[in-house]
Amino acid sequence: MSILVTGGTGYIGSHTCIELLKAGYEVIIVDNLSNSKLEVLKRIQEITEKDFKFYEVNLLNKNSLKAVFSKHDINAVIHFAGLKAVGESVEFPLQYYQNNITGTLNLCEIMEQFKVFKFVFSSSATVYGQNENAPFHEELPLSATNPYGRTKLMIEEILSDLYKANHNWSIALLRYFNPVGAHPSGLIGEDPNGIPNNLVPYITQVAAGKLTELKVFGNDYNTIDGTGVRDYIHVVDLAKGHLKALEKVIKTTGVRPYNLGTGKGYSVLEIIGTFEKVIGRKIPYEIIERRSGDIGTSFADPSRAARELNWVATKGLEEMCVDSWRWQKSNPNGFSEATTFIENLETITN
Repeated sequence: MSILVTGGTGYIGSHTCIELLKAGYEVIIVDNLSNSKLEVLKRIQEITEKDFKFYEVNLLNKNSLKAVFSKHDINAVIHFAGLKAVGESVEFPLQYYQNNITGTLNLCEIMEQFKVFKFVFSSSATVYGQNENAPFHEELPLSATNPYGRTKLMIEEILSDLYKANHNWSIALLRYFNPVGAHPSGLIGEDPNGIPNNLVPYITQVAAGKLTELKVFGNDYNTIDGTGVRDYIHVVDLAKGHLKALEKVIKTTGVRPYNLGTGKGYSVLEIIGTFEKVIGRKIPYEIIERRSGDIGTSFADPSRAARELNWVATKGLEEMCVDSWRWQKSNPNGFSEATTFIENLETITN
């Protein structure tokens, strides 16, 4: 089967492409490289020893996207492409609404034209808003506290409406919690632009000496140690969850949300402590004020994914930290641009 992966050179997308290729799928990646690098393609090929197609396409460019569908007999789409920084979305809301929502509308419109109705969507636990009733299950009321989260919520509603209008659609809405870690090879991992927005890459850069200390936002929550508690999931487990969701949408129709998490929460200080154990030294940090909109505790009820997708997260916190540190040590400056383009890859540039 031929699977189109939008945003396939990104952190989660690249790990998912590896699992797809290992499972024998034909993979077509489209990405505008706004938050990733071509070197990722070389690393995917090195890990899998498989060929795939790549097109440099912005989803806002309908003609370029349509050209990809014209060249391939696509069976299903896994949709990662989108802007994803909460703080940036507050500063530039129009950019987020335009990119994330219009890009998805363009993609769905072209999918309908080519009668491709199997769809796995990269959503987020941000759709649970400021709900404090952890563990979060899929039937909780939904809301959002920032433009990024609202784009995810709006897209979920759009996709639900698509199915109501056309029962050929089969859609999985995958609500991620906190992806961390890296591929055990150390060849691919999270490579944020500038100062990381997420806890673990921030910790690894402090440990590597690239940043002086970690900022911990608040220690007065009603949690085990006062710091925020989150559900951290290894990115490889998360990638495998996409394959299970893909198997589900291929066989059925409908629209269904699934939490992808471990079902266990860890505090910021527990994460720091585990990372200190892995690297054998202290991580300097400073407690500062809470961030506006943050909640104390957020972790998944992943039982629906276990029951309906036959998927459970298997990797623990220490393995997440070990793999994150291996990636950081092996790639102190993240990905560098590929100097030699990869054989058998094709591009469409805008």
